[in-house]
Amino acid sequence: MTEALAATADTAGRPTAAADAATPDPAGNSTDPNSNPDAGLRQLAADAYGLPQLRDGQLAGMRALVQGRDVLAVMPTGYGKSAIYQVAALFIHGGHQAKHPDATAANSARRGPAVVVSPLIALQEDQLDGLLEDLGGASAVAINSGRKDSEVQDAWEAAERGEAAFLFLAPEQLAKSETVERLAAMNVSLFVVDEAHCVSSWGHDFRPDYLRLGEVRAQLGNPPVAALTATASPPVRDEIQQRLRMKDPLVLVHGFDRPNIRLDVVRHLEDRDKRRAVVEQVADLKGPGLLYAATRKDTETYAAELTERGLRAAAYHAGRKQSERDQVHEQFLDDQLDVVVATTAFGMGIDKPNVRFVIHADIPESLDAYYQEIGRSGRDGQPASAVLHYRPEDLGLRKFFGTHKPDEDALLGVLTALRAADGPVTQKALAEQTGIPSRRLTGLLNELQETRSVKALKRGIRLDTDAKLPKVVEHAVELAEARQRVDRSRIEMARGYAETDACRRQFLLGYFGEDLPEPCGNCDNCADGSAYEEDYDDGAAAAAGGEAFPLQASVVHKEWGAGIVMRHEEDVITVLFEQEGYKTLSRQAVTEGKLLTLAD
Repeated sequence: MTEALAATADTAGRPTAAADAATPDPAGNSTDPNSNPDAGLRQLAADAYGLPQLRDGQLAGMRALVQGRDVLAVMPTGYGKSAIYQVAALFIHGGHQAKHPDATAANSARRGPAVVVSPLIALQEDQLDGLLEDLGGASAVAINSGRKDSEVQDAWEAAERGEAAFLFLAPEQLAKSETVERLAAMNVSLFVVDEAHCVSSWGHDFRPDYLRLGEVRAQLGNPPVAALTATASPPVRDEIQQRLRMKDPLVLVHGFDRPNIRLDVVRHLEDRDKRRAVVEQVADLKGPGLLYAATRKDTETYAAELTERGLRAAAYHAGRKQSERDQVHEQFLDDQLDVVVATTAFGMGIDKPNVRFVIHADIPESLDAYYQEIGRSGRDGQPASAVLHYRPEDLGLRKFFGTHKPDEDALLGVLTALRAADGPVTQKALAEQTGIPSRRLTGLLNELQETRSVKALKRGIRLDTDAKLPKVVEHAVELAEARQRVDRSRIEMARGYAETDACRRQFLLGYFGEDLPEPCGNCDNCADGSAYEEDYDDGAAAAAGGEAFPLQASVVHKEWGAGIVMRHEEDVITVLFEQEGYKTLSRQAVTEGKLLTLAD
C-alpha cells in the first residue's frame, strides 16, 4: 500500500478521518466533502486510486452514482469506466454519502458492498488484483467457480462483515435464489454491470445469463446501477437501459474516435485469393496483433499457416479446452505470441496497450462488433492498423448466422405450462415441467417477456391472467421478426462500410451517432483521395437552418415509423428505425415524396 493511501484508508479500503479533513486543492479551494462533494470525489480518486486528473465524464458519473442516479458509461477500454463506480462505491462505503447534500435517505442507508457483475473470471481477477493493490486488506472479494469453497466462504463473510467494498460475481451465479437472498441482506450500495452490451440481444456479444439482471436488481432493493461497456450503438444503449430497468440514467458516451488506428478495406473476388492475402499481410506486419476469422476451422488453418512462416501464432476459439484458452490468453499478454487467430470468443476485457494490428479475414456480423474488436489495437496511443478483408459473398454466411426463426410450438408450450401453474413459477421448475434446457428456456422467456404478457417477478415467472395464448405467441413472433429486420440492416451497414468511397472513420462514427466534420486523413479512402470527392454533409447546413432533418433528429416515416437520423451524405440520408433497423434513403425521394416528417 502506498504512503498516500495509508493516510486515507484503513485495511478494508474505508476512508479514515484523514480523508475527511478539509485540505486545499492546487487552486486553493476547500476539498472538504461536506462543503464540496466533487472535491471529495476528486481527492478520493487521487489518494486511493492514484488518479490526480479525471477524464471527461468520470466525475459526472461518480457524482450521479453517489446521488443515487443510474449511469450508463460507453467508453473504450483504458478510458477509465471502472474508476467511475470504484470511486463512487468507496465514497459511499466510507460514509461520505450521508454528508452529500443530494443524497437521498434511502441511498444514505446503503453501506453494503458494490456488487460487480462480470462475465469472465479473468476480468474479475484483473479488477480484483487492481483493487487489492490500491486498497489492500479484504477491500475486494470475488465469488466464482475458479475459487475453492473455503475462499468463497471467506469472501461472503468479508462482505457481510462490511470489510469488502466490492463483491465480484458472474451473471450465472445470480440465477441462484440463495445467492440473491444473501446479497439482499447486505444493503448493496451499487449494482455494477460490466460489459453491459451482453444484456442486449442487439449487441455483439449477447449473453442469456444477463437477462435476469434487471430482476435481480429489483430483488436487491433497486440500488443505483452503473452499466459499463466499450461499444454500444443507439439501439444497444436503449436496450441496456430497458433490460436493467434504469430510470432517467446519466448516459456518458466518450472516446469513440480512435484517430491513431488506420482503417483499410481490401476487396477480393475469390476466396483463395483472400486467404492468401490475409496470411501474407499478417506475416509482414509487426506484432503483436490479432487476426479474427468467422469459424473455428479457419482459426486453426490460419494459425498453422502463420506458424509455418515462422510466427508465434495460436488459435483461440470456444471449442478449445479452457486450460488451452487460458494459456493463449496469458502468452499473448506476456508478449510470447506474435498473433492470436481467433473467433469473436477472444478479446473481451483484453487491455493490452501494444497491440499493433487487428485484421479481419471475414466481414463481422455488425459494426458494433467490428469497432469493439479493432479498438483492441493501439491503446498506447501509437499508430495501429485495422484491416478488413472483404468479399461480398461472405455476407451470405453472416446472414445465415443471423437467421433465427421463433419456435412457435415451444413458445406455446411455455405459455401453457405457465397457465397451468396458476401463479408464479421458478425458471428451474418451468424447465422441469417443459423439458426445455435452461439456456434455451431463457431465450424463449426473453421473447415472451417482450410481449409484456409474461413477467419475471421475485417469486418466479408469471403469465397475465387475461392473456390469450395464441395472441401472445403471435405478438412474440412479430417482435422477433422486427428484430431480425434490424439484424439484417446491421449486416447491410457493415456492407456499406466495406463498400463506401467516403471516409471510413466518418462512416463508422456516424453509425454510433457521432459526427466527424472532416475526413480523417487516416483511412484508405482518404489516402487515395476518394473521401474528399464525396460531399459529406457534416451538419453545418443543419446548424445554419439549411438541413430539414439534422443529425440525431427524431423523425417519422410513412411506412417504417419512428427513427433517428444517423448520417448525411451527398445524396442519401441514413435513418435508424425502431422496427426496421438502419435504412439508407434517397435525399431526393425523401424531399419529393415527403417520406419523412420531424417528430413532435
